[in-house]
Amino acid sequence: MTLADLSTLLSQYRAAVEAQIGMLERLRELARRGREHADASPSPDTVHQVVDERDRLMTTLVALESELMPIRQTLAAARDQLSHLIEYREVVELHRRGLELVEEVVRNDEHSRNALREAELVRRTTADALERSESTLAAYRRVVVPTATSATLVNRKG
Repeated sequence: MTLADLSTLLSQYRAAVEAQIGMLERLRELARRGREHADASPSPDTVHQVVDERDRLMTTLVALESELMPIRQTLAAARDQLSHLIEYREVVELHRRGLELVEEVVRNDEHSRNALREAELVRRTTADALERSESTLAAYRRVVVPTATSATLVNRKG
């Protein structure tokens, strides 16, 4: 492959990587929203909206990545021919930026998962406490408010 062909391929690859960066930035924003919602006890509808949007983005990102794989392999094989080009170094920098975005999304997701786990633990603990309180209250009610019993032999004669 000639240097001109490789440069054209590099330009196409760069455009696709920039598109991925845009999707990753959107994914980062969704991860931040998810983190905020996890900290604030979100409604199920809010969680579903974030999850649905993330799923759409991830589907698009994965599809784009699978299309880029052969181009990436070709460019990697020609690294020695391309490494002196400023465009190549810019693409390398874009990859670094993409990795930073992925790491930030993963950190936010981990925080969200932990917050949701904690919220679930609190919910279960509260539900258990309410059940115990109901049982205690029911037992107390039986002691305080005796049930009306039917007339017995002693009650009739006495």
